Amino acid sequence: MRFKDVILNMDWSYITNLLYTILPALVCIVIHEMSHSFAAYKLGDRTSEQQGRMSLNPLRHIDPIGLLMLIVFRFGWAKPVSVNMYNFKNPKRDMALTALAGPASNIVLAAFCLLLYGLLWRTLYFSSFGGTVLEFLRTTAYLSVSLGVFNLIPIPPLDGSKVLFSLLPNRLYIKLMMYERYGVLLLMLIVFTGALSEPIYRTSAAVFNSLFEVAEFAHKLVS
Repeated sequence: MRFKDVILNMDWSYITNLLYTILPALVCIVIHEMSHSFAAYKLGDRTSEQQGRMSLNPLRHIDPIGLLMLIVFRFGWAKPVSVNMYNFKNPKRDMALTALAGPASNIVLAAFCLLLYGLLWRTLYFSSFGGTVLEFLRTTAYLSVSLGVFNLIPIPPLDGSKVLFSLLPNRLYIKLMMYERYGVLLLMLIVFTGALSEPIYRTSAAVFNSLFEVAEFAHKLVS
């Protein structure tokens, strides 16, 4: 069989479905990490901005394993944004705000995608291309919620740990931040054992279902 015939007879559905997941995942990760970088920049630290992390280029943000986890298990992570907390006027508070910027941006992104989903549903639903667009919006919204929820877990180096640590006394805060990198081992153990999978799924689904009211409201506006 000729190569051309092999290509024509291939089942492309798996690759197509994979792309439908990879592209939304990249959008979620880029927005998440850009938001960290932008928040740090606005609060006085230009470290990540100088490293090119305030960018729409996915290659500057993706962590291969974290991206794979987001695609396969619907929760994951990106390459951490470098932040020098000593450039902040209020290091603990501003570090927490910078950390929160990522998950907050994911919720905003999800709400925006669902708003478009509701506004466009009537126009696009009955066409093949339109259905693809709607599925892209819905998948992006769900993955964005999942990414935000997962990153709020208070285990280093996830964003939730920086928020939790900011509530601790200064001496303990500095000590925990010094050993932050070892939290990755605990995080990987939790991920691969699935210890928190059910709570993450349930929380993500609850948040997504609540946000879906935005889509329903938008749909009613144009009906």
